[in-house]
Amino acid sequence: MVLNIAFDNSYARLPEKFHVRLDPTPVAAPRLIRLNAALAREMGLDVQALAGAEGLAMLSGNAVPDGAEPLAQAYAGHQFGGFVPQLGDGRAHLLGEVVGPDGRRRDIQLKGSGRTPFSRMGDGRAWIGPVLREYILSEAMHALGVPTTRALAAVATGETVHREGPRPGAVLTRVADSHIRVGTFQYFAVRDDTEAIRTLTEHAIARHFPAAEGPRGLLRAAVAAQARLVAQWMALGFIHGVMNTDNAHVGGLTIDYGPCAFMDGYHPETVFSSIDAQGRYGYANQPQMAVWNLAQFATCLLPLMGGDQEAAVGEATEMVHEFAPLYQQAWLDQFRAKLGLERAEDGDATLIETLLGRMAQQRADFTRTFRGLADGTARAEFAEPEAFDAWAGDWRARLAREGREGAELDAALRTANPAFIPRNHRVEAAIEAAAAGDEAPFNRLCEVLARPYDDQPEARDLRDAPRRDEAVHRTFCGT
Repeated sequence: MVLNIAFDNSYARLPEKFHVRLDPTPVAAPRLIRLNAALAREMGLDVQALAGAEGLAMLSGNAVPDGAEPLAQAYAGHQFGGFVPQLGDGRAHLLGEVVGPDGRRRDIQLKGSGRTPFSRMGDGRAWIGPVLREYILSEAMHALGVPTTRALAAVATGETVHREGPRPGAVLTRVADSHIRVGTFQYFAVRDDTEAIRTLTEHAIARHFPAAEGPRGLLRAAVAAQARLVAQWMALGFIHGVMNTDNAHVGGLTIDYGPCAFMDGYHPETVFSSIDAQGRYGYANQPQMAVWNLAQFATCLLPLMGGDQEAAVGEATEMVHEFAPLYQQAWLDQFRAKLGLERAEDGDATLIETLLGRMAQQRADFTRTFRGLADGTARAEFAEPEAFDAWAGDWRARLAREGREGAELDAALRTANPAFIPRNHRVEAAIEAAAAGDEAPFNRLCEVLARPYDDQPEARDLRDAPRRDEAVHRTFCGT
């Protein structure tokens, strides 16, 4: 099959200072691990051609298809609070953009595709672990209804990558509505390049918020998008792990799946990332870290806001502060739905927080507890079931005031609470098996997680919380 992709590369048309043009580095013996056929069809791509020789050559970086304009994007970023004026795509190549049958513009990017001028001391490669991890996590997040980058394909390179030891190499093909980060704006702000910030602002508005007007409209839209996104993370027990500004997407997508994880036993202070020694990006800190990132974004936009700078600072500060009420409302909406509630009452926050507090005391499993509200098994997640019982009476009384019960309630609870998440121990087991040559656990996990709200009785083992000896308490970037 001949591979024909109708590229239309708007980012490549931006001035040269935004990127460096270069081709991916070819690999020795590419082999397709998994192709996301459903996503390919959404994008208007030929699935058979992608799975063939020409498609494999593109997905591995061994060939640049007609119309592609490979480039590495420039950006800066605050990493754990410390500013780095130049980061950029150190192991990624943006091949180009396609506009699908749905009218949606998407980037096609290779990760692990070789060195770029932004690589610093890195080799530009990836081993199979972080590639499969991002594939699993990003596609699971999509199925859970969370805005996210997507995974189009994973390819084994036939080469060895050296990390803690020799590891099999791989390349991920990532798809996103864009790869514009807060750090992209910071790259030009630190260089006092107001014209570049203006150009990037116009580009970001066109890509993500076409109804927004100017820098003020972009900032307000980004604040609202981040508030909704983080509320969804919190409602799923998801911890990003590295909420640096170079990993903060201005369009409100979950991006850069490194040491991220879903909680098993609930506790608000949970941290998984091996590089987050101070817990800066722990579960409960995620909303305030989003505000911190948005404040950096607002600072970048100040030169475009005109007039008196002191007044502009005050105005931008007010817009960033809009995050709190927007987030609180989104959080309440998410957790009301998880409790099967349709209407709002003044005491709902207390009802939710009381349950979460008791879950934290008992280390009740986050996903199984909420799904158990539908299955009638939530009580069993508590070491002391009376802790759940004391709360459940208030919950049932609250449901009674809405008249929600029976099949209607059951359907609402199952719609809001997944049965399946990518549990850390299952992800790690799938990676270990794939590294040893067995990709069946990875493929099974992908298939099950594509339908996270369905019961899927044949996959009940993937719903289980880890045994003590299976639990994964630390996750790693893999770079």
